[in-house]
Amino acid sequence: MMSHSHQGSYRWVIVAAGALMTCVALGAMFSLAIFQEPIALDTGWSHIGIASAMTLNFIVMGIGGFVWGAASDRFGPRAVVLVGAALLGLALVLSSRAGTLLQFQLTYGILVGIAASTFFAPMIAATTAWFDEHRGLAVSLVSAGMGVAPMTISPFARFLISAYDWRTAMLIIGIGAWVLLLPAALLVRRAPESADDDVGAASPNGATATGSLPAERGNARLSDVFRSPQFIVLGLTFFACCAAHSGPIFHMVSYATICGVAPMAAVSIYSVEGLAGLGGRLIYGSLADRVGVKPVIVGGLLIQAIALMGYLFVSRLGEFYALAMIFGSAYGGVMPLYAVLAREYFGQKIIGTVFGAATMLSSLGMAFGPLIGGWIFDHFANYSWLFIGSALVGLGAAAIALAFPPLPGERGRQVVGAAE
Repeated sequence: MMSHSHQGSYRWVIVAAGALMTCVALGAMFSLAIFQEPIALDTGWSHIGIASAMTLNFIVMGIGGFVWGAASDRFGPRAVVLVGAALLGLALVLSSRAGTLLQFQLTYGILVGIAASTFFAPMIAATTAWFDEHRGLAVSLVSAGMGVAPMTISPFARFLISAYDWRTAMLIIGIGAWVLLLPAALLVRRAPESADDDVGAASPNGATATGSLPAERGNARLSDVFRSPQFIVLGLTFFACCAAHSGPIFHMVSYATICGVAPMAAVSIYSVEGLAGLGGRLIYGSLADRVGVKPVIVGGLLIQAIALMGYLFVSRLGEFYALAMIFGSAYGGVMPLYAVLAREYFGQKIIGTVFGAATMLSSLGMAFGPLIGGWIFDHFANYSWLFIGSALVGLGAAAIALAFPPLPGERGRQVVGAAE
């Protein structure tokens, strides 16, 4: 058993390990944008064929997030992330040796997606168990690895491609994933049992004074949990949030170029969004710990929607940068907080399963945005309707979030107040 002081310090080791894992895994997956042109030039494979590996990534990550989240509840997070660390390196090594487009799609699109999905939901769930205070900040820091990835893994991939070739670059990144992630996975451990782990209530549709759902104590089916208003609102909000911002993020460089921004400068807008997302995770996470997670989510979703509408009125690089700071901090800050909300509603024992299911819905939202944006541009030769539609979906996400049932502590105060 750890001493209390050791527990307090070790929880930050969990945060650091989680941030490293999300950075390397998501960075390796999203670096396909860096590899696409060199792969096409070397192999003659079509751009759409190579890019389809990214679509497969999103689909597989959605399903995998649910499966691996449930596995982490049953077997513990360390076993899951160890499998993911071994599989990610293997997937990248095999992808670097792919001789046909189909082989590449299977290895990079499916195996990398499966591997990447082992880290996010399980590590977020594990982190929520280690923190009673500062939970919002801790979860945001783990998620911050995703924001660091475009500024670390992607430039590293570009450097390796310039110095060698795409196959050698991908091979080196795969070996690097083993070197970094396998030791980090060994640092992961379950949190000590906390007092609120076994607290539950009588009905998914009507929480008691604590507000936890009965599956937390093992006396209800997960099907009841997934039909509960808590999960329905959580899943729909997460889906709509991602559907709102995924299209604009994916098509931002093209839109800025159409507006007259130089291509290289347009790419830099991504970096500004990434930096803003890092700051947003820290600000929104700390704010959620102070004022509550629900109002911060609603406020962040409203800011995201307003920023999306604002893109209709910008044309200069400086204006894009300013709006990217607001937009990036909003979507980057809100995303990790869904896990905190899931932990508050459902307790720790099923958090991996519940958040994995919510992540699956969010991945579907992420997959829709780029496709719809491409369809809009093909039909209208501009992106105006993409930003209008995305802003409306963002407002819808904020409206759905307003329907969140009271959190456990809030319901408890209501019950106490009524008794008095």
